[in-house]
Amino acid sequence: MPDKITVAGVSIDTRHWIGGRRVASGDTFTDHSPIDGTALGEIARGGPAEAAAAVAAAKAAFPAWAATPRAERARILHAIADGVEKRIEELAIVETTDNGALLRSHRRGVMPRVAHNFRFFADWLLQLGHEDFETRGHSNHVSWDPAGPCVLITPWNAPLMLATWKVAPALAAGDTVVLKPAEWSPLTASLLADIAAEAGLPAGVLNVVQGYGAEIGDALTSHPDVRRISFTGSVPTAKRIAESAAVNLTPLSLELGGKSPLLVFADADLDLAVDLAVEQYDNAGQVCLAATRFLVEESIAEEFTHRFVEKAATLTQGDPRDEATDIGPNIHPRQLDKIDGFVQRAVAAGARAVIGGHRKDGQYYAPTLLTDVAQDSEIVQEEVFGPVLTLQTFSTEEEAVRLANDTRFGLAATVATGDRARSERVTAQLVAGTVWVNCFFVRDLQAPFGGSRLSGVGREGGTWSFDFYCDLKNTVTAPKGWKDHG
Repeated sequence: MPDKITVAGVSIDTRHWIGGRRVASGDTFTDHSPIDGTALGEIARGGPAEAAAAVAAAKAAFPAWAATPRAERARILHAIADGVEKRIEELAIVETTDNGALLRSHRRGVMPRVAHNFRFFADWLLQLGHEDFETRGHSNHVSWDPAGPCVLITPWNAPLMLATWKVAPALAAGDTVVLKPAEWSPLTASLLADIAAEAGLPAGVLNVVQGYGAEIGDALTSHPDVRRISFTGSVPTAKRIAESAAVNLTPLSLELGGKSPLLVFADADLDLAVDLAVEQYDNAGQVCLAATRFLVEESIAEEFTHRFVEKAATLTQGDPRDEATDIGPNIHPRQLDKIDGFVQRAVAAGARAVIGGHRKDGQYYAPTLLTDVAQDSEIVQEEVFGPVLTLQTFSTEEEAVRLANDTRFGLAATVATGDRARSERVTAQLVAGTVWVNCFFVRDLQAPFGGSRLSGVGREGGTWSFDFYCDLKNTVTAPKGWKDHG
């Protein structure tokens, strides 16, 4: 196969990046664009051999990188950020072509955030403290030691942003990395390898291997030399990874699915609440944090629904490269089948599609809102990961909280209310890793991020990331026993 493909005028090497060089595989897989189904090219399809080579490269590079002074690690991370910023347009168009998310969002928000990920963790590293304290005259010194090679497995809905959310703190912490991008959107991870090499990151510190699921994933997650595993994706895959990691008791960070609620109280600013609701169609509903379950107080439900339908009707669905487009395609025909299956089963069970409820041409699904859904129904309880929302009503604050918490998930929640005291009461009772009040998707990298219940294990962000990617060590020193050596 050719070593490189050209996507939207950008040359991309389709081989793995292992130990500072490009490595081919005997097998390949075809990468398609969800925009129109076009085959973008053949990608190296790795397996156990490539996994072993990548971990070996990370292990070999680890001692020198771990010993690299913090200031030098931070300098290289800033250089990677510089490289990202120089190539924002290329990264944006490649990722839009590869995963179908809006080009305007990639240009203005996502790719600048990729650069920010590196800058933030570089700067956070330099201010990360060493806590010292006394115990009965003995001194205690807490240090953050690099843990070792890390395996980072990332999803297809925000490929580069979510990859660098993991890569940046791991590298800052002094760890080496094997990055395995999603097979449905692998291209920008390859470009990241080029950018990191150009920035002076030593060979073997970042490795990128491509492949299909368990073919390469099991070999990575069960490898005895891997010291950390961070995964973002589905619950079933996380369970398999956990079983694999258990062989070596490898620490895990898992950011999984969600079935988040949007609670709209009668005292809310209704225009704001509707805006928040329509925003849940972002990225064609392929957002783990999306508030897909609307819980609306009965007295305003009719008016809320009317305004929501009017607002949703103004959205433009189509080619994500068009500046006027609000909703693009879904990632893959298999995902589209999954979305439509959820909707058709819900309708057959008595749900009513207020809007949408059907496929469109290609890999596009009409923005959908379903009402008349039961709390214990599949459509309310399971993650769809598409532009499909449900609406239920409540009569009391207690009922709203009960409905909000009544799923197996606990990733996020959004609350719309004009009563500050109510917001404090409700948020205190919600089971969620993140709660937004009268806003949505406001993320600060210094805040902890993760989920409760089946939405994940652990937290990352700010110091929490270094807690995970480092081995914390406490050194206790007695005040006696010293000899005078002059």
